[in-house]
Amino acid sequence: MTAGACRSRSPTRNEASLRVAALYDTHANLPALEAVLRAVREAEVDAVVFGGDDLAGPWPAETAALLASLELPTYRVRGNADRELTGAPGRAPAELLEWAAGRIDAETLASIEQLPLTQTLDIDGLGPVLFCHATPRNDTEIRTVLSPDERWSEVLAGVEQRTVVVGHTHVQFDRIVGDVRVVNAGSVGMAYEDEPGAYWAVLGPDVEFRRSEFDVGAMLAALPGLAYPVEWGEASSREASEYFESIAYD
Repeated sequence: MTAGACRSRSPTRNEASLRVAALYDTHANLPALEAVLRAVREAEVDAVVFGGDDLAGPWPAETAALLASLELPTYRVRGNADRELTGAPGRAPAELLEWAAGRIDAETLASIEQLPLTQTLDIDGLGPVLFCHATPRNDTEIRTVLSPDERWSEVLAGVEQRTVVVGHTHVQFDRIVGDVRVVNAGSVGMAYEDEPGAYWAVLGPDVEFRRSEFDVGAMLAALPGLAYPVEWGEASSREASEYFESIAYD
């Protein structure tokens, strides 16, 4: 396996009492991921779940190498933007996909195609928890904190787990739909929140939302030197949720 290849390791300990860090939507923001991983090491977790859209961003090769080097057991699920790096159709800007894919080795791109849509882990205090990128049935559907219960119930139909962790819309929330708790872990690399930082969550024995500070200004200042081809997204939690809700019916 090359240094940049993505991999998923399985814990060797008893999984019945896992405490995990949920890191979603890193978008190859290396400074943000480095800041979060420093906090993860202090959080006394047993494993890390990467919730997709890990590599479509400014530092794709460096981010892939960092993921591959982690000592903690890791699980990964498929994100739409990473899947689109392999040529699959989607909504991510074509110029971004071409730019990022050109900086990732072939083995890493091949490993993305093998990522599962969902992972289920038995979490201390929560029981079986389903992790997915967008919804349990695909990696592109949009559901937000503003979506009515009936829209959520549609995508949760048939889900047996009582806790579902999602990402995709880059806004943290925790809500109940019927008898299912839906948690959005937020975004490590491109958070749409009211305070700058890298957003993530710890699960076990409950859900703890976390925010790690990093130098956002320095990160943005580095993008022109990378010849990064698209504008970096910024929005408040309300603005982002309203926007995503407006296109959720497309």
